Amino acid sequence: MQHSKILILDFGSQVTQLIARRVREAHVYCEVHPCDVSDEWVRDHASDGSLKGVILSGSHASAWEDTTDRAPQAVFDLGVPVLGICYGMQTMAQQLGGKVESGHQREFGYAEVRARGHTALLKDIADFHTPEGHGMLKAWMSHGDKVTELPPGFKLMASTPSCPIAGMADEVRHYYAVQFHPEVTHTVQGKAILERFVLDICAARPDWIMRDHIAEAVAAIREQVGDEEVILGLSGGVDSSVAAALIHRAIGDQLTCVFVDHGLLRLNEGDMVMDMFVGKLHAKVIRVDAAAQFLGNLEGVDEPERKRKIIGREFVEVFKAEAAKLISSGASTNGAKWLAQGTIYPDVIESGGARSKKAITIKSHHNVGGLPEQLGLKLLEPLRDLFKDEVRELGVALGLPHDMVYRHPFPGPGLGVRILGEVKKEYADLLRQADAIFIDELRSTIEPHSGKSWYDLTSQAFAVFLPVKSVGVMGDGRTYDYVVALRAVQTSDFMTADWAELPYALLKRVSSRIINEVRGINRVTYDVSSKPPATIEWE
Repeated sequence: MQHSKILILDFGSQVTQLIARRVREAHVYCEVHPCDVSDEWVRDHASDGSLKGVILSGSHASAWEDTTDRAPQAVFDLGVPVLGICYGMQTMAQQLGGKVESGHQREFGYAEVRARGHTALLKDIADFHTPEGHGMLKAWMSHGDKVTELPPGFKLMASTPSCPIAGMADEVRHYYAVQFHPEVTHTVQGKAILERFVLDICAARPDWIMRDHIAEAVAAIREQVGDEEVILGLSGGVDSSVAAALIHRAIGDQLTCVFVDHGLLRLNEGDMVMDMFVGKLHAKVIRVDAAAQFLGNLEGVDEPERKRKIIGREFVEVFKAEAAKLISSGASTNGAKWLAQGTIYPDVIESGGARSKKAITIKSHHNVGGLPEQLGLKLLEPLRDLFKDEVRELGVALGLPHDMVYRHPFPGPGLGVRILGEVKKEYADLLRQADAIFIDELRSTIEPHSGKSWYDLTSQAFAVFLPVKSVGVMGDGRTYDYVVALRAVQTSDFMTADWAELPYALLKRVSSRIINEVRGINRVTYDVSSKPPATIEWE
C-alpha cells in the first residue's frame, strides 16, 4: 500500500522529532531528513506522487548569515504546500525575497499570538478572543531573529507586540509559515494547526494506522528474510519485545531470540520475559546467564559512559558466541543470516544526524547503539519507521499484554546506570529489591481525581543506589547502611520532565517498606530535580 507522505526537513532543532510525532498522530506517514539533501534527492522523493507537503523545521542558526543552511530550491518547485516553523519560516522568507534580521529582543516561552488575515491555516482556530473580537493563540516561542519584511505574494498571518510578523501566508502557492512552535504541547492549538495543514491543505490520507500496519510489516519481513533464519537480541524492553512478537508472527520458528540476563535486570524480569515469549507466544528463546561476565568486566569502573560501553560490548560478545553455537550445533538449518533489532525511528533520526555532522544538540535522552557489522549478519529492523507510541499501539494489536507494552522504559544497561559509581552484585541485589517495592506501591496507589495509579501517571520511576552509608536506628541499635534515592517523573515533549509530586503518604509507605524489608538500606531520599536542567537518568 502506498501511503500519502509528508517530508520534514530538519535544520537542527531539538524538537524536530515532535513535528513528526504530531503528523503521525494525525495518522499520516512522514519522514524526517537532513535539510541539506540535494534538489535531485527532493525531486526523486516526490517522483511517485505520494508526497503531499513539506515542513521546514526550526534551528539554532541565523537565516541572514551566508553560511547558514537553506531549504533545497526544489522544495519550492514541487507544487506542494510548504509549512515553515520558526527558522523554517525565516529561511522561507529569505529564500523567497523577504528579509530576516537579527533580533534585538529574544523571545523564549509563552506568547499570545494574534491571528490575522483569515488564512486557511488558522481560520476558526483560537484559544480566546479579545474584546475587539481578535482571535488569539496561546503559543510557545523560541527565537532570536525575526522576519522583518514579507516576501512578494505573502500576507501577514499572525503577530505579537514584539514580533510584528509572527506568521505569513501565500495562499496561491499554499506556502505558510509561523514563528512559534505548533509541535510542542505548550502551543495549545498546535495539534489543530498541524492537522489543518496536513489533512486539509495538503489533503494527505490518514491511512497510517498500526492495526493495519501489521499485515504490511509481516509481508515485508517475509519478503526480506525468505527462508533464512533470524537471531534477535531480546532485552525485555518494549521495542525488542514488540519486534520479537512481530517477527514471530511473520516467520515463526525461523526466529531465535537470545535473551541476555546481564545480572542488572529488575526483580523477576528475566522470568517474566521467558513466561511471555516461551509460555504464551511459543517463540524459541535462549536465555543466557551472563551476570558473572558482565559484572566481572564492570569491576572497578565508575564512569557512566564507560559502563554503558562495557555493557554494550559484552552484548556483542554474547551474541557472537550464541550465533556461532546456533550454526555449529545444527540447531539452525541454514545458520542465522539475519540480526534483528528493535531500532525505532528516533534512533534512526539521531544516528542520521550524527552521520551528517548536524547533530549539535541532544534530541532525546536515548542512547543510540547498534551491534557492529563484525557479526557478519544482515540487519532486520522491522520497527525502524515507528515512534515509541506507535510501537506500543502495534504491540497491543499483536496481542501483547497492555501492562507489558505500556510499562515505563528502562535503559539497556539496566541497573548498571542506576547504581552510581562502581557496579557490584551486592549493590544490584539491594537496588533490585528497593526498586521493586517502589514500583509495587506506585501500581497499587490510586490518585483519586483521575482514578489512575501513580505508576500510570508517571512516565518513568525507579530507585537509584547511592554508594554511601548513613547512620540509622533499628530498635535499640544503630545501623550503618546504604542510601537509595527514588526518582519519578512526568514528561512532556520528551525534552521536558518534571518530578512527580507524589503524595507524602505514598513516599512514607515506600520508605518504610524499603528500610524494613531490605537489609542493608536504612535511608531513602526523593529526587525533586526537573529536566532541564537535570536529566531523567541519574548518571
